[in-house]
Amino acid sequence: MVADSKTRIIEQIQSRLRFLQKAGLDYLTPSRSMETLSGGEQRRITLTSALSSSLVDMLYVLDEPSLGLHPKDTAKLLEAILELRDRGNTVILVEHDEQLLHHADHIVEIGPGAGDEGGTIVFQGNVEELRNDAKSLTAPYLAGIPTQVGNRPPGGCVGDSRQKRAKSPSAEYRTLPPGGRQPTISLTNCTGNNLKNITATFPLGMLCVITGVSGSGKSSLIRQTLYPALCQHFGKKSEVQGLPCGQIDVRGNINDVVLIDQTPMGRSSSSNPATYLKIFDDIRTLFAETVDAKAKHITARHFSFNVAGGRCEHCKGDGNIVIDMQFLPDQIVPCPECAGKRYRQSVLDILYRGKNIAEVLDMTAREAFAFFRGQNKLQQKLRLLFDVGLDYLRLGQPAGTLSGGEAQRLRLTAHLGQIRGSRSLILMDEPTAGLHFADVEQMLTCFQSLIASGHSLIVIEHNEMVIRSADYEIQLGPGAADSGGNIL
Repeated sequence: MVADSKTRIIEQIQSRLRFLQKAGLDYLTPSRSMETLSGGEQRRITLTSALSSSLVDMLYVLDEPSLGLHPKDTAKLLEAILELRDRGNTVILVEHDEQLLHHADHIVEIGPGAGDEGGTIVFQGNVEELRNDAKSLTAPYLAGIPTQVGNRPPGGCVGDSRQKRAKSPSAEYRTLPPGGRQPTISLTNCTGNNLKNITATFPLGMLCVITGVSGSGKSSLIRQTLYPALCQHFGKKSEVQGLPCGQIDVRGNINDVVLIDQTPMGRSSSSNPATYLKIFDDIRTLFAETVDAKAKHITARHFSFNVAGGRCEHCKGDGNIVIDMQFLPDQIVPCPECAGKRYRQSVLDILYRGKNIAEVLDMTAREAFAFFRGQNKLQQKLRLLFDVGLDYLRLGQPAGTLSGGEAQRLRLTAHLGQIRGSRSLILMDEPTAGLHFADVEQMLTCFQSLIASGHSLIVIEHNEMVIRSADYEIQLGPGAADSGGNIL
């Protein structure tokens, strides 16, 4: 019995190690700290316990397992998923990756749009049928039909032209006089993690994409070396511990650096698009300036659901009540006092253009933009949500209900509102995570707008649409961990 138990344990260990090898993680040591792993490496390890089992007749639901993976790594993941299917299991993927879609036995597309414009099954069938479906938003991309990205002029951004680019504020970076010097940032002797004492030069005023397999050193170079070094250069505090490098040489007119990574947003119900973009302050001020609010001595503070005064005290402004079900999962129900509206009735009685504060928070950004006509400052902030394709979000939608792709774009929107008046270098870590092909195209248009405004972008990406749209590319590798860390 003891021998049989040991045999089964060894078999389970070997099964998991085999999956790590299939997933391209054979270079990892068992004692390696998770904090030192890239996002793609962490996701594949998380999948190991599920995909390496010998179970059959199981239903596996995987939410975008290809996130953070290079196409080479995705191919290995696909092999493991197909093996899981062939053992008699059912695998459901929530995915946008083209490689995985092409190998799907059955595809269900939900849409046609996002938010209230979604929620409908647009297509069901195999990939060949999808390619020929006229209603599908995905079909043109899978069929290889030229899109706005595919038609971009050489060296340009999406939908851009050489004539338009020459008139942009960043033209000095793109069209240099004879003998002119390209504005750049250079890092010398980068040795952190697996970086092999490399010197990297990043051109400014354009879209620079950093590629390479997972674990090749992309985050080590950009997030952990370049960003802290630039923060020190500009005299600002870095929230990232810096890795060693020689010196940094900035030869260009930039005055700030911004890092937009995949750090999760707050799960609190008080965190929403309105508060995150600081739109809520302007809205509360407008309500406080109404005649009724002044007559009843109701101030902007009363329109906040985060502090006592105007909020519903039964639910503390949350709008919901959590019921402890003992051994069962907690149940969340609307507050019986405010019916989920978060405020006392005296505050809800105050109207601005016929709407109370709860009704305004329930508006989409698109509806709010039209509602707040004449409020230029507020509309300018709302317009940023249009730029990144989030105009369907409701102003009061809790941040915890946003998808990963939505959270990334909302974070970008918040930074866009802060950097409009300066020339900044924006560092982004896989901004297309969780995005559909059409969403990626929308984001590339946003990148174009930023570059035309004089900003510079350095983006860590595996997405082929983004790579094809890059003005400059740096590839790290050739492999991962000790086999990586070189500029190819």
